[in-house]
Amino acid sequence: MRLFKGFKEFILRGNLVDLAVGFVVGAAFATLVKAFVADLITPLIGIFGKFSFPDWTFKINNSPFLIGDFINNLLSFLIISLVVFFFVVRPMAAILDEMKKHEKKAAPATRECPFCCNTIPIKATRCGFCTAEVAAVTAAAAAGAEVEKQ
Repeated sequence: MRLFKGFKEFILRGNLVDLAVGFVVGAAFATLVKAFVADLITPLIGIFGKFSFPDWTFKINNSPFLIGDFINNLLSFLIISLVVFFFVVRPMAAILDEMKKHEKKAAPATRECPFCCNTIPIKATRCGFCTAEVAAVTAAAAAGAEVEKQ
């Protein structure tokens, strides 16, 4: 019984169910696009050449090469790729860019010594490298100076 309970928890996990739904919807969409290309796009292309585009083949040693079928699948792939790019990739990139704009930057923990240009802690009053005395800087003032640099 414990084995089945663990399996049930695994199957009903949110990510797995979402992945399964996405896979099924993606497969249905691919079938729809393939039918769209085979039934509407390739016959339109065939009108101009007066030949059956999907049946376009040639043989070498009685082995058929289905050029028309390959072109149908290539067009389906390109259409699916365009849809995924414009309706998934681009919107997600825009959302992530917007999120990065609104992220608050953490106050820096270090600063540069004005005498020797080595990195020292923000609260240091003396440089550990050149031993020069440096003015104390608050974290808020350092954050403001960091924003000005950018």
